This record gives sequence, structure tokens and C-alpha cells, in this order.
Amino acid sequence: MAQKEYANIIYEKKERVAIITLNRPKVNALSIPLLAELYDALKDAESDENIGVIVITGAGDRAFCGGADIPEVQALSAIEARDYSLNGQEYTRYMERIRKPIVAKINGFCLGGGQEFAMACDFRIASDRARFGQPEINLGVIPGYGGTQRLTRLVGKAKAMEIDMLGEQIDANEAYRLGLVNKVVPAQDLDKATDEFVQKLLSKSPAVLGTMKLAINKGIDMDLDRALYYEAECFALVKATEDSEEGLRAFLEKREPKFKGK
Repeated sequence: MAQKEYANIIYEKKERVAIITLNRPKVNALSIPLLAELYDALKDAESDENIGVIVITGAGDRAFCGGADIPEVQALSAIEARDYSLNGQEYTRYMERIRKPIVAKINGFCLGGGQEFAMACDFRIASDRARFGQPEINLGVIPGYGGTQRLTRLVGKAKAMEIDMLGEQIDANEAYRLGLVNKVVPAQDLDKATDEFVQKLLSKSPAVLGTMKLAINKGIDMDLDRALYYEAECFALVKATEDSEEGLRAFLEKREPKFKGK
């Protein structure tokens, strides 16, 4: 059941899952209004205590997201371009701060800004028909939503330089080999595979998942000593939760834990 009407996305809640579908013909391009709607839906999902996982996908089977709205980009002055980039970066950083797992369900093209937003998700499950890339170089610009930074962190400097500087597309299997996506499945199995992945996440403690996400995303930008200390602080934080007590007790009692997110 739809929770709120938007012009550029479809936002639904099904049981404990919030589903955000980018919905702009022909390739679900990231217009400025779409980004504002995506941000609004993410805030709603974050604040809803009944939501445990967020899924982002694209309408149709042609594209998850083909990238930015090119006429919008063309019209930007240099100063406007900086603000446009910073605005998109804030949205993707916000996605990393949300203490709920975000899963990108990817079918078809995942290019430019689309790949940048997919990389800001915590997990990426791709159809074997998916295609990835940062084609901005072919338009005389560079990625502005993290494509020079997150891509490097995910696949390493040499491959990130190649993908960014050549602007060529890679297929889903190559994306998996590089570590850009978590799983590749036949197109007809994408919904099922994503649902199964989401259910595994929902079986875990929401409180512990949120702290785990925080530890990984913050720690990766620290030197090792600071990151390890931060991990210890997060370990102490989750040890104080009811879910930690329940999980440990359930293990000793040889039963499945019943987590409450507290």
C-alpha cells in the first residue's frame, strides 16, 4: 500500500520493509525534484520504528538509474555545479548515516549518479542484465556524488581510475568480481533474491545492525588505531542492549533469539 504520493518516486511499506522506486521515464534519471523526494522518503523510513530495512530500486527493467538529468547539469554555472555536487553528496552521506540497512535492487543500467547512489547503499543485488559505469568523462565532466571516492574504496584505485577515466560500462559479473555488488542473479530471480536477502537482515537485531553500520562507515575513514577504539566503543554500546542479552542467552539455551530492537 502506497504511503505517500510523489511525482518522481513510488514509496511503499510492506511489513517491515520500506521500498523506494525511482520512477522517471526512460531511465529513472536523478532530477533535482527526484532527489528531494528520495530524501523525504528516506527520512520517513528512518523515523518509522516499524521499518527494519530500506530497499531502493528503479521502475521497469531497463534501468535502476541511468544517471543525472543532463539538461539540468548543462544549465548549471560553475558555482551552481559545486552546490549541485555538495547537495547530492549530502544525500548519499545521509544514506550512510541512517541506522537501518539499505539494499539497492539493480536491474538494467546503473550509471553515473545512479551508480553513485547505489554505492551509498549498504548492499547491492544485481540482475545479470545490469550494467555499471561512470560515463561522466564522455560528457566532459567528472562524477560529483562520490564516484571518484566511493568507487575507489570499493574496487581499489587502479580499477576506479579505469572505470572513471575511460567511462566504459562493465557487466554485472565484472561488477561482482570487483566487489562493486554483493550478488548477481538471473533477472527473473532478482525480486526473490532481494526478498531473501532482506529477510536475513530482518532476522537480526535492528539495534545491533544500526551500530554495526555506524562502526563500518565511520571506521573506514579513520586510521586503524582510532577505528579499533571506535569499534570497542560500539561493542560496549551494543553489549548494553536488551537484544545483546537475548542473543547471548538464546545461544546458550540453543534456541532462536527474539530480538526487539532495544
